[in-house]
Amino acid sequence: MSTVLLVHAKGGPPLGHVLSRAAARADVHLLALSALVPSVAASAERLCASVVLPTDAERSDLVSLIVARAEAVGADAVLTFSEYAVVAVAEACEALGLAGAGDAAALARDKRMMRHTWHRHGLPQPAFRPVTTQADLHEAVATLTAPLLLKAAWSAGSTAHQIIGSPQEADTAWRRSRETMALSARLGFAELHVAEAAGHFVVEEIVTGDTAAWFDEPGWGDYVSVEGVVTGGVFRPVCVSGRMPTVEPFTERAGITPALLPADLQDRVVALAREAVDALGLRDCGTHTEIKLGADGRMWLIETAARFGGAMTVPQIEEVFGLDVVGMLVDHLLGRPVAWPARVLGPEEARGAAGSLVVLAVDGHGAAWRDRRLWDFPVVKEAVALSGGSTLSVVPESSLPDGSTVPVYDPAGGANTMAALCLLSAADARTVLRDFTALVDALPDVLPTAVPAAPRSGSPAAGPPSVAAPSPTRPRVLPAAQPEGASA
Repeated sequence: MSTVLLVHAKGGPPLGHVLSRAAARADVHLLALSALVPSVAASAERLCASVVLPTDAERSDLVSLIVARAEAVGADAVLTFSEYAVVAVAEACEALGLAGAGDAAALARDKRMMRHTWHRHGLPQPAFRPVTTQADLHEAVATLTAPLLLKAAWSAGSTAHQIIGSPQEADTAWRRSRETMALSARLGFAELHVAEAAGHFVVEEIVTGDTAAWFDEPGWGDYVSVEGVVTGGVFRPVCVSGRMPTVEPFTERAGITPALLPADLQDRVVALAREAVDALGLRDCGTHTEIKLGADGRMWLIETAARFGGAMTVPQIEEVFGLDVVGMLVDHLLGRPVAWPARVLGPEEARGAAGSLVVLAVDGHGAAWRDRRLWDFPVVKEAVALSGGSTLSVVPESSLPDGSTVPVYDPAGGANTMAALCLLSAADARTVLRDFTALVDALPDVLPTAVPAAPRSGSPAAGPPSVAAPSPTRPRVLPAAQPEGASA
């Protein structure tokens, strides 16, 4: 049987899903750059030929570590599904002479290089400027048209996003973004190979989205993602996923497969995704391309990743279209023939629909919950009425344990302040959207109230728990039991 080295880090599809599909195709050796949650650790021991958690010293030269481990196990393929390990794995594959994303992997990670590449190819995207210093930011703010979005060039899951409405807000945004990236790095949500990545940012104009010309009903977010793969340098689109509206500034709340786009509009979206992927020059990897939708059929590229979409995008594709894209990619990297779809799949080929919801302490209008609540999935499942035939489940490895206090939503922290990740299966995408809307509305009412600890004798009476947003100048420390992020 062929041998695969799987490099695991935070983010990406649930590791349990990935392991079971990869292990069905090859002997899997796991190189875990992030600690495994107990439920996954047990399955990893059962499914993997070996599980190695390297020391910090061993991780200091990540490419050499991956190469050495691949050679030790005789790997026929090396892959990762984490955004934070994409570049290191691509470089290791180059050194080993194995199929991988290739030299262009960094272009699909560094948003500065990505945007420069698309600019040279004349592709539609927001006006932007790369930023590495506070002076760079002030120059960009003076040049571009507000409002602007400051984002970390190597981040994922909308981490460290800051909206700048005027030049006076630039310094606070800069400080807050840098603090957030430092905190994310301590929690393991940061680029693992490029040491200077934490200091790289990009600032861009915020384009106005509009869904009226794209969807027949309200409630959809103003961007979609094209899920696909590149094999031998040829882009092969698989499907298009839709979204609910983001939470300010641009944190993803829910992804839905398939997007209910008419066939002609879906083809336009896929054509732009193809141009974006082709311009980057990727070779052999999954892809996830996000595209903003505007009025009069306008589109703008948001980003392309050299890996499959995170959260539950991969399980959703399998459920809706019957495609095990993890296993198919493993087969391709091992040199086996794979029957990828001849054309992008749409609602007419779908068997129902599926969506993933990131639980954030924010209501459907984007306002913070009135009080603190405890995450309790059994209560949610019992109390929230869904459409007939719909089923709701929780992803344990991406969720806090029942009874945990739901974190206060931090706009700068993005998906890092999630409490849980839920998966919904339904008859069609409209039903998923309707059920998710009902779920978001119900959560702050049905979840148990978090009761503050009783004050000690002689101490002031405890007031109600604060639901104010974290200080803009000091990052909030997340709970130790924080789930893995749901990077898009």
